[in-house]
Amino acid sequence: MKIGDKVSVLDDDLKGVITSLKGETAVFRDEHGFTHQYRKEQLVLQNPHIYENLKTVQKPEIRKPVSKRHHKHHLVLDLHFENLVKNPGDYDAFERIFMQKEKLIETLDFCRKNNLKKLEIIHGIGDGVLQKMVHDYLLGQTNIDFEDHDFFYHQTGSVMVRLR
Repeated sequence: MKIGDKVSVLDDDLKGVITSLKGETAVFRDEHGFTHQYRKEQLVLQNPHIYENLKTVQKPEIRKPVSKRHHKHHLVLDLHFENLVKNPGDYDAFERIFMQKEKLIETLDFCRKNNLKKLEIIHGIGDGVLQKMVHDYLLGQTNIDFEDHDFFYHQTGSVMVRLR
């Protein structure tokens, strides 16, 4: 080490230029103009030229495979009758509610077999007949969670079901 060398302290966040040497002690001035004294073994020479000929190698980032079962989108079942059949006028009320219940059962079975965690059932507001059927069926099921509070009963047209 000699006067004028750039140094940094090993165990501290200090760096500067050596202004004087006194035996095993070096005095340096940091970038703010303050002087510091450290033993020579606590200082490291800064030599920016040692890195000039080194090339950096950029490695491609490895992508993690994402399971299709755990995607963020949930399955949506719309029980409006016009979405289930082509000619909704050809069916009476009993056939309608029966077909909607069969579709609900079929979809819940599909979710269980494929380990889907969320199902949104859209039943609409209307007179509440379909909503009542959906809530009654869900109450009889095990390993599911859904909102069945009286406060929301005729307020929303859908129910979110979480399968355990």
